[in-house]
Amino acid sequence: MEACIRRFFERYESFFNRSLAGDTDMKEVAALYASEFIAASPAGVMTGKNDDQLKQVMAQGYERYRAMGTKEMRIRDIRVSPMDEHHCVAHVAWTAHYARKDRPDVAIDFDVHYFVQKLDGEPKVFGWVSGDEQALLKEHGIV
Repeated sequence: MEACIRRFFERYESFFNRSLAGDTDMKEVAALYASEFIAASPAGVMTGKNDDQLKQVMAQGYERYRAMGTKEMRIRDIRVSPMDEHHCVAHVAWTAHYARKDRPDVAIDFDVHYFVQKLDGEPKVFGWVSGDEQALLKEHGIV
């Protein structure tokens, strides 16, 4: 399972970076997610469906990242914690690179813990837990 999950997140990273560059295929990106999902952060817990609204919100999110100078997201490390033969938690360590007009570029490290289900050979994210993105962006002068 670990090799499959690593390949999945390498693809996830590639789609994210293509989207940051303006080459967004929301159908491809949405295919990474289960039909329903849960997300948790210090901002609260939310649930959602993998539908047209998700694609719209994700497209707006990529636009927001581009507007704040996000140039790329790179995976530093992936650690997989299997739960059973179909489920795992993928602990993904990311580095986000930001270009800023009036200040030096900055790289910010953060972690996201993804809940992944693998049925019929294809992994899908069905949830994630992340830290306080807004606080981290403020701390580094991005927003």
